[in-house]
Amino acid sequence: MPSTRKIYGFIGIPMAIYIFIMIVPIFVALYYSFFKWSGGPKKSFLGLDNYIRVFHDRIFWDSFKNSILFTLMMVLGQIGIAFVLTLFFTMKWLKWVEFHRRVMYLPSIIAPVVIGLIWQMIYNHEYGLLNQILRAVGLTNWIKPWLDDPKIAMYAVAVPVIWQYVGYYLVILMGAVATIPKDVLEVAEIDGASGFQRTCYITIPLIWDTVKICLMMCIAGSLKAFDHIVAMTGGGPGRATTVVSLYNYDVAFTHMKLGYANAMAVVILVISLIITVGSRKLMGGKKND
Repeated sequence: MPSTRKIYGFIGIPMAIYIFIMIVPIFVALYYSFFKWSGGPKKSFLGLDNYIRVFHDRIFWDSFKNSILFTLMMVLGQIGIAFVLTLFFTMKWLKWVEFHRRVMYLPSIIAPVVIGLIWQMIYNHEYGLLNQILRAVGLTNWIKPWLDDPKIAMYAVAVPVIWQYVGYYLVILMGAVATIPKDVLEVAEIDGASGFQRTCYITIPLIWDTVKICLMMCIAGSLKAFDHIVAMTGGGPGRATTVVSLYNYDVAFTHMKLGYANAMAVVILVISLIITVGSRKLMGGKKND
């Protein structure tokens, strides 16, 4: 039996690393958020001025709207498509399910920056694959500057992100569906329940806890989106695809307003926590026995 000291050692080391990497920076950001600071030894105490400035920053709130739109698209696209595919992959007549699942999961292990660069080339107005296909099939009216039009740029950026992570949530949901007792579904089928009824009254209630976890992960990941957007548009055209994390980075490392950027980061953290916890409360409901 391991000694108590060893147990505390095994637990304490990862906890110390987590606190140093995740918790300490939050308090450091909170401290510097009260100062006018550009990264050097000099800093001037401003009190709450940085926070007041954040709440009056129009660009910040425009970026926040973009983040909310992006998050909604991710929830509907990633979780919605993954759920539909999960139901499709549970069909008895479908062959090579494991192969399909592995292929769907593959994009999620590729670096987001690589995905962004690949899709930037696909979207290119002159030589991009998408417009080349549209020209080849005679749909020239559909050809657009996908990443250069402010009206559609955010939707164009969302597509590769949805494509990359659908397989990730598909694997999680398929694992949850696999835990449903087969006799429950067989009894429902014998009783004459249609596929839609089995989905609504058996599958969804029994995997609802897993769906909630997927939704929380999707919301949290989408609110901090950065890599794909930087690689594809850099936040442009104009600020059409600028999300809060990208604007925060721009303020900190382009304009070197680190005190203001720390205040902004704290505000983003609080808003993200409110959205995440609020979403969890809305999806709480009754537990299924």
